[in-house]
Amino acid sequence: MSTPRVRHAALIATAAGALLLSGCGDDAGGAATAGSAAKTRQITDAQGRAVKVPSAPKKVVALSEPTLDAALALGVEPVGTTAGRGQKGVSSYLADKAATSKVVASVAEADMEKLAALRPDLILLDETTGAKKSVDKLQEIAPTVVTAKLNEDWKKAFTDTADALNKKSDATKWLADFDARVADTKKKLGDEAGKSVSVIRWQNGAPSVVGKGEGHVGSTLKALGMERPKDQQGASTGHSEPVSLEKLSTIDGDWLFLGALGGEADGEKAYAEAQKVANFGKLKAEKDKHVVVIDGSAWNSAGGPLAARNVLDDIEGALVK
Repeated sequence: MSTPRVRHAALIATAAGALLLSGCGDDAGGAATAGSAAKTRQITDAQGRAVKVPSAPKKVVALSEPTLDAALALGVEPVGTTAGRGQKGVSSYLADKAATSKVVASVAEADMEKLAALRPDLILLDETTGAKKSVDKLQEIAPTVVTAKLNEDWKKAFTDTADALNKKSDATKWLADFDARVADTKKKLGDEAGKSVSVIRWQNGAPSVVGKGEGHVGSTLKALGMERPKDQQGASTGHSEPVSLEKLSTIDGDWLFLGALGGEADGEKAYAEAQKVANFGKLKAEKDKHVVVIDGSAWNSAGGPLAARNVLDDIEGALVK
């Protein structure tokens, strides 16, 4: 026979076990079965860490622009994410797809309290975000995967993020479709093939060069056979490079794609400011009406498949007749 004290202890142990199982469950509210809780995979992340991740994650947090972009491209809307670069909310170009994602981080850092309250089962980030300094703390909340090193090729970063989500084959198909469209667009460029393309962010009354090197902007332009102006060639020394108004002529090109940190409306305001600057009207692109206002949140982002597709959309819309 069991004493009341023994029965009471058994009840506590049973309740604790039930709570533990419910903590592993999904948003549907039911406790996870032992079988579903055991469905995990081990992957090696970009920092060489062995991480055991859920085979079918239900509550993902993406703490960088590229991991958010990649997840959305694969049909996964994270429960928590980061604000876009220079923005209070999710990057403008991703806002519709991430309508229910809660902002729990900025480019600089993550809000650990808000993040933990979401009870994620997988956290994704890369080295484009300050949260990379807090991986050990993040790991205490949920399995944490650093998907890419800083300046990693965006296609590899996308594929590795997809691997963490167990959707690598989906990413492979997405990239194949994207590359096919790039090839098709290149054929349609006609007389515009080989023209020079300047990419500028206009901010605080002056321009900055963006999209240099092999990121999602530079690599897409290169794949299309487009050239960059002389001063926009080579790797970038940072995310963007300010240009003195005394050297305004260096931002000229056959085409000039101009935006701000926000969406297209912000780009239109930036363009209006630029037109008031002395010598802007002398630029060949301005004279030829070849200045294209863009959604700068995509072109200025840290990269990703949807950002690259936005770049392709804008190039095709402006240059393909």
